[in-house]
Amino acid sequence: MRLLLQRARRASVTVDGKGVAAIGPGILALVGFGRDDGPDFADGPVCRAMLGKLCDLRIFPDAAGKFDVSLREAGGELLLVSQFTLYAACRKGRRPSFSAAAPPDVAAALYDRLLVLAGQVLPGRVASGVFGADMDVSLVNWGPVTIPLDSATFGASRPLDGA
Repeated sequence: MRLLLQRARRASVTVDGKGVAAIGPGILALVGFGRDDGPDFADGPVCRAMLGKLCDLRIFPDAAGKFDVSLREAGGELLLVSQFTLYAACRKGRRPSFSAAAPPDVAAALYDRLLVLAGQVLPGRVASGVFGADMDVSLVNWGPVTIPLDSATFGASRPLDGA
């Protein structure tokens, strides 16, 4: 799984001209699953640790303006948007290859499970794009702050509270 976290003042998703999700201050997380992420990945320790890291990274300002407050502590919202293009390989030619991305049926199930887990950790504060849809994603990136997380290089040393 790859996550691209963007601290947001606000973010939204529109499909076919209709708003499907919006958040105020929080994190827009682009989510991609790789071919090596099997059907049980979302319930495994690495996925849970990555979700815990997303919720507990201290990337929001404290009273002094320093990065010292997490999404969970700030009461911020989370917008999850599926994005298989996080697994693009651009080494050859001019057209990216997406062969490292999980097949759509596997990725859809993993994404749905991730939504459930995120909802357990941040009840009432999780919004979602539409898996597989052609989405217009709007973002006011706060900072800007953009942080990648990749399961290939991520240790599962920290338990996920609340899920």
